[in-house]
Amino acid sequence: MTGMTGMMGMGAMAMDLNDFDFDAYLANDRTLDDPEVVKVERGGRVLLRAVNASSMTVFWVDLGAAQGRLVAVDGEPCRPYAVSRFGFAPGQRLDIEIDLPADGTALPILALREGARERTGLILAPAGATVSRIAGLSGDEHPAFSAELTQEAALSAVTPLPSRPADRTHTMMLGGAMMPYLWTINGESWGNHTPIPARSGERVEVTFHNMSMMAHPMHLHGHAFQVVGIGMQRIAGALRDTVHVPPMNMVTIAFDAGEAAPWMFHCHHMGHLETGMMTELAVSA
Repeated sequence: MTGMTGMMGMGAMAMDLNDFDFDAYLANDRTLDDPEVVKVERGGRVLLRAVNASSMTVFWVDLGAAQGRLVAVDGEPCRPYAVSRFGFAPGQRLDIEIDLPADGTALPILALREGARERTGLILAPAGATVSRIAGLSGDEHPAFSAELTQEAALSAVTPLPSRPADRTHTMMLGGAMMPYLWTINGESWGNHTPIPARSGERVEVTFHNMSMMAHPMHLHGHAFQVVGIGMQRIAGALRDTVHVPPMNMVTIAFDAGEAAPWMFHCHHMGHLETGMMTELAVSA
């Protein structure tokens, strides 16, 4: 689900959900003016793999009256989480099991832009189902996903990390503002950054402390990590490679440091990465 061109007005200190606006929002390269219609079996079960390939947009995957079961995030199996609407940020992936309507009606799968009316999506349609036109704008703005951690707190890994104490802990302060448009990690931007040290095989915990008014999907290359803390509360959460950190909040992750190498560690919002919100995990042997 992707979009194209154009920056919105900046400057408000309230939480900002969309600092960039786009001309089109796409699902498999198509808008709702001409959506992809996927042929499915009447009353069957579908595994939907949703990839947020947008550069700077958070979406809800909305199943309407149907309910789905989230069974994996970022390619890592999680215990089923059943609702009708799932949020995800740039770089994140969702695997959702859906039982199709027994009456053979078509099921729209919509991607709703958070905090706005724009939407995109595709249609799951059994043979003979009527496919109705869906407008590219909802009647009302969609709620924010970036403001809450309800979904993240509800997830747990099928195979969590083996229990062991952390050998090394780090805090990453996420900062920045809309004016000037500059985003940082620990007060530094890429090129003037201080690498985050670890040794191969160590259990490392990193707490993201977001002191900005935008959420940041934080992505670590070369590793899967487990979400082990939300705010001040410890949890046994999902395995991921990208976690969305709300404004003025904290999320803690744990991982076992891998191969000795410099691994990129960055926000997956491309505007934030481009202006400096990237560092490296420097793993030594």
